[in-house]
Amino acid sequence: MTSAETGAPTERARAGEAAPSYGQPGDVEACLALLTKGSKSFTAASRVLPRRVRDSAAVLYAFCRVADDAVDLGTESDRVLRLRRRLDNVYSNRGLEGPVERAFADLVHAHALPIQVFEAMLEGFEWDASGRTYDTLSDTLAYAARVAATVGAAMTAIMGKREPHMVARACDLGLAMQLTNIARDVGEDAAMGRLYLPADWLRQEGLDPADFLREPRPLPGVLRATRRILDVADVLYQRADAGIAGLPSDVRSAIYAARYIYADIGRVIRERGGDSVTTRAVVSSSRKAALVWRALLTTWDSPGPALFDAASPEVEMLVGAVSQSAPDLRDRPSPSPSVS
Repeated sequence: MTSAETGAPTERARAGEAAPSYGQPGDVEACLALLTKGSKSFTAASRVLPRRVRDSAAVLYAFCRVADDAVDLGTESDRVLRLRRRLDNVYSNRGLEGPVERAFADLVHAHALPIQVFEAMLEGFEWDASGRTYDTLSDTLAYAARVAATVGAAMTAIMGKREPHMVARACDLGLAMQLTNIARDVGEDAAMGRLYLPADWLRQEGLDPADFLREPRPLPGVLRATRRILDVADVLYQRADAGIAGLPSDVRSAIYAARYIYADIGRVIRERGGDSVTTRAVVSSSRKAALVWRALLTTWDSPGPALFDAASPEVEMLVGAVSQSAPDLRDRPSPSPSVS
């Protein structure tokens, strides 16, 4: 989506903003290109981020995208092991390969992003590679914590907020977005032999999860389970709102725009009765533009009491890792020659 489509003042007053310097010249631009190509929803929301955060978000997204693709395209024996080695190189700042790794290495050191966050993310990718199953809602949330709440936790640190309650609310938003993804992709995932809806929910509907994977159909029980996961997402979105209100004022609109756009995917799914087996929910460009403007025009209230709700058990390790770390550029490793 272009700035003309959103109508958002994407470059207003940005000339004076301090842009981060990550990697070599052109590396951040390569990451921005990956963001633009890979996610229309995040691209739309990111256009109203200040430059200092937008570039950081693009670098983070690019690493996640490249890592996820590497797992999907690699061989069974080497995909995650190789990624773990690359992550170790990032944190030691040695043997970096290409623009994404170079920029990402600078990002994690500049913001003291703990390696545990990205080790958890790679574990989630490993679960995908191994065909892990998810019997309960907690199992599904544990997966969502690794592949999505990790991003929320890292972004909160990048935006300068590391208090445990703020990280917990950011993780809520990541969980909600991933549950929305799961609801949207039931049919596509089933075609790949993957099921992220809690299997117990299907059994409660009298369905055999293995039968559904063999022949994915929009059965009433599947539709109910899909709507049910969206109900869980809605609770998490509402709890995350308290955290968004506590963010620095120049980033709130963008994060709320992402929240609105993702939650709207759930609206589309519900309008179709919960059917994401035969069709895929899409939020139109004009609707995204309206939601971006809604975020820009939102009147910001003080964070509500939900701000201090306990973290979901599945994200406690992320909250602890991020809230206990703090930037200290004195400990940053010296750059080593990189391999392009």
